[in-house]
Amino acid sequence: MNNVFVIGVGLIGGSFALDIKKQNSECTIFGIDNNENHLDEAIQLGIIDEKANLESLSKADLVIIAIPVDAALEVLPKVLHKISDEAIVFDVGSTKEDICLKVKPHPKRRNFLAAHPIAGTEHSGPRAALQGLYKNKTNIICEVEETAFKLQEKALKLFSDLGMRIRYMNPKAHDKHIAYVSHLSHISSFMLGKTVIEKEKNERDIFDMAGSGFESTVRLAKSSPAMWTPIFEQNKTNVIETLEEYINNLKHFKQLMEEGNFEAVYNEMKTTNHIKEILNGIN
Repeated sequence: MNNVFVIGVGLIGGSFALDIKKQNSECTIFGIDNNENHLDEAIQLGIIDEKANLESLSKADLVIIAIPVDAALEVLPKVLHKISDEAIVFDVGSTKEDICLKVKPHPKRRNFLAAHPIAGTEHSGPRAALQGLYKNKTNIICEVEETAFKLQEKALKLFSDLGMRIRYMNPKAHDKHIAYVSHLSHISSFMLGKTVIEKEKNERDIFDMAGSGFESTVRLAKSSPAMWTPIFEQNKTNVIETLEEYINNLKHFKQLMEEGNFEAVYNEMKTTNHIKEILNGIN
């Protein structure tokens, strides 16, 4: 893959660019971004080699779409119209059902692979890009059968070269499951941060007293609202369902405390400790 186009040169797109360049120093990385400062920064940091625009996509071998999911819905069909028949395009969005439906009737649907690498940090922008971000991370692929086999192979080889684990899932199941393990975590973090800030007006006191538990739990509240609001909108039904279950569990925990039933509080936490074994098995 000689000509790689990255649309969105922030954390996710920029990290792909760095790893691809490390794997193939001969390739040229082109950057497309609405933010001109991001493009300048990406060039200075060596993330991309050149600026580009959608009109240049006819020479692309690979296109990575790493922009907010609402923007990706608009941009993807335009990208598919511009590319050659031999190019592969994949997105990295945290929701998959809407984007798969959007391109279902597109004449170049075979050139698109719906992907979701489960990787990232709470930071954004080109300076957040990290080499090796995807090593040992899971990449969920949806509707792989809709992508031309030879183009699948191109993308899957890249993911393998970057050290990623591949899982296959249908878009509806992906969005339902990711609401629990990712989207709910971000909402919890944002709302914990909101609760503490509203209660503790003196922010210095918060940070002086905050231990590692608070810091790790609220870390995701530093994530970009511009990225996460469209995710919550696209996955609204699943997110509301998970929130209802989460809120019910919080109410139950509160009720146990109100009743002074700390044996039950202990048992709730003890039962949940099983998550350590599950996560250790995965990692």
